[in-house]
Amino acid sequence: MSIIKYIIADDHNIFRHGLKYALTDDPQLQYMGEAENGQQLLTLLQTAQPDVILLDLKMPVMDGIEAVKQIRPLYPDVRILMLTTYDDEHFILHLIELGANGYLIKNADPGEIKKAIHSVFNQGYYFNELMNNAMLKKLTRNKTPEINTPNLPTPEKTTQIKLNDRETEVLKWICSELTTAQIAEQMFLSPRTIEGIRTTLIEKLGVKNVAGLVLYAIKNGIVQ
Repeated sequence: MSIIKYIIADDHNIFRHGLKYALTDDPQLQYMGEAENGQQLLTLLQTAQPDVILLDLKMPVMDGIEAVKQIRPLYPDVRILMLTTYDDEHFILHLIELGANGYLIKNADPGEIKKAIHSVFNQGYYFNELMNNAMLKKLTRNKTPEINTPNLPTPEKTTQIKLNDRETEVLKWICSELTTAQIAEQMFLSPRTIEGIRTTLIEKLGVKNVAGLVLYAIKNGIVQ
């Protein structure tokens, strides 16, 4: 049984303590510390080595957006689960693109928060109905009807990055919430090979992590 070490970063003391208490009944979760803002979090990360950060969006001194920007290049393996009161799709998608692994609203059931922590730790991402709705709104907004305007130049289409068959298959399996070991078993490959393909995909598509891969796959119709 893997122990998942976590840190809470939120400017409300009562919320930090309440969340910590709500997670105590999960024997796999180990509390590692807390911070009141992004700057304190960065200082804490110099000594603590968490697997998951539960991060608020709006905080004084340094907010969650800036914290994600600074944490991701310094600690590429740490999972970041946003836990905030803001459900605007612009915040959600922007933070996933910056490198967050999941996004939850603070009134989420403790059971869902635990599920999300386990998911970002094991699969690298957590997408729920909130995330799906944000994606749906963005995709719907980006669809424009074709208009016959012969006097105007045709807009240049965005070129989708070409993936080979194996990369596409691995990407689809990643989106099915399987772990690296499970994907390796399905494809009759070694876990190291799957990890190598996943790393290649992240570099090739210019995303920050596995959550970014899933976002790319949804945006480009590779998965529904």
